[in-house]
Amino acid sequence: MDRESCSELEPMQTKDFYYHLPEELIAQTPAEPRDSSRMMVYDRKTGRAAHKIFRDITEYLRPADVLVLNQTRVIPARLLGTKKSGTASVECLLLKPAGQDVWEVLLRPGKRLHEGNHVVFGPGLEAEVLRKDKEGVAVVRFSYTEGTFEDRLEEYGSTPLPPYIHKTMPSDKSRYQTVYAKVNGSVAAPTAGLHFTNALLEAIRKKGIDIVPILLHVGLGTFRPVKVQDITRHVMHSEYYSVSPEAAARINAARTAGGRVVAVGTTSVRTLESAAGEGGRLLPGCGETDIFIYPGYTFKCVDALITNFHLPESTLIMLVSALIGREETLRLYDLAVRERYRFFSYGDAMAIF
Repeated sequence: MDRESCSELEPMQTKDFYYHLPEELIAQTPAEPRDSSRMMVYDRKTGRAAHKIFRDITEYLRPADVLVLNQTRVIPARLLGTKKSGTASVECLLLKPAGQDVWEVLLRPGKRLHEGNHVVFGPGLEAEVLRKDKEGVAVVRFSYTEGTFEDRLEEYGSTPLPPYIHKTMPSDKSRYQTVYAKVNGSVAAPTAGLHFTNALLEAIRKKGIDIVPILLHVGLGTFRPVKVQDITRHVMHSEYYSVSPEAAARINAARTAGGRVVAVGTTSVRTLESAAGEGGRLLPGCGETDIFIYPGYTFKCVDALITNFHLPESTLIMLVSALIGREETLRLYDLAVRERYRFFSYGDAMAIF
């Protein structure tokens, strides 16, 4: 998938997407139950924002709509090891597979590791560094003495939490998975989906709304910070996506019938927009996407978005700004701060209709 670019008369800078967030508003634990999170609902036609509870989302969905979910599942992608030729500690974060037992990874500290070095993660599991790039991404080949790589990963790996969450993983690891997660492959959860319960999804179905799964494995592209001033110079790291023929047919049928495509999370948005063809018609297929959506982008398929409140200067807040405008996004974020919403992965929700 080619990188998709957008342009404006005056290129925006990363600092244009900054907002001040008090640290105490960064959620450290998820809401219980899942659907008890708060939710800001924004009406694009009126410009009004309403303050609700997430389970109230059923009030805003219409029978003709289609709700699109990313069914990726988080893997225990964080490995801790030791450089084989010494005692230096090494952290390895899996990004995506690049062949049989070969993975793109982030290594820390990367400067101490070179091509040909080996890292030991436990009895029977080690990795050889095949190559590195200037951005800190390495390619390694894992070797193990028994079973499969997935077996060893379950034994030695842990789920990586974002650095702004200072608490350890909940004892119930499923809390950092969506209830509909099915396909292993992500290094972080598509967090907008964490608000849904099975009971809420069933209530949505009973209202006549089709719920359709698609797939994007969350990797470096989703959470890599923007390090350039001119956002048009930022290059997204590619991530694997898939839209099945059945999913494409159901979403296209909803659009033809006049329903709205309601994307759950920015990863669903990026998948849909990557797979959309002429006239917004969704095309089935799979591959790599490095689509970068920011103000100036014309949406082809997505009509509404359910998301969380994102980090300042991130590609995620830029995507939201592409949908409703940068100034409006920052106004709503300022409102969320004043109303004491909880931010980021474990935080509250924002629904844009």
